[in-house]
Amino acid sequence: MTPVMSREAQGGLSIPQARGVRLVALLACFLCAGAAMGACSKTKQPPVSPKSAADSAEQIGFGVRTLLTANGVQKGELTADTMYVYNDQTKFDFRNARVKFNTETGAPNGTMRADRGIYDTRTQVLEGFGNVVVTTLDGKRLTSPHVKFNQLANEVSSDTSFVVNAGNKEQTGIGFTADPNLTHFRCLKACGGRGAFNLPGT
Repeated sequence: MTPVMSREAQGGLSIPQARGVRLVALLACFLCAGAAMGACSKTKQPPVSPKSAADSAEQIGFGVRTLLTANGVQKGELTADTMYVYNDQTKFDFRNARVKFNTETGAPNGTMRADRGIYDTRTQVLEGFGNVVVTTLDGKRLTSPHVKFNQLANEVSSDTSFVVNAGNKEQTGIGFTADPNLTHFRCLKACGGRGAFNLPGT
């Protein structure tokens, strides 16, 4: 009689083992399907652009012109390509700003231009940022990344690097205070230059 071999002895699977394999296969299919559905549900969100100055401005003006006054005296005239107004009309942000300074009697007293200007009516301070250039009536030219004009004190100043040119002479330093026409000039530190060029106060 030929012996009858069991399914285990023949290398096959018992019923419980077969059921286990089918269960694992079904579980694997379920997990794969779930992963695919999750991947499909993750749609890309559109990129969010950063807020611009126009988004938070109370008002926007183009081709603007305004007078800078202190105690009823005109200290200058400012023009700009674009103006943004903030803080209940106390802060003004100008782009491509140009200023004409005046003396106490209203006579011209130099100019200033900058990529950006910020004016605060509470402090009556105008700050120029980016490629700031101050030009005087007698031909002196000051350049700096940042220059501040205080209307009440009728003073221009900076706490960063600057260069003053007068003809072929040059004055350099870090930080200064001066009147708008650079007649009374005080360099704060790292003062240097070339040529016999001594500004008053340096």
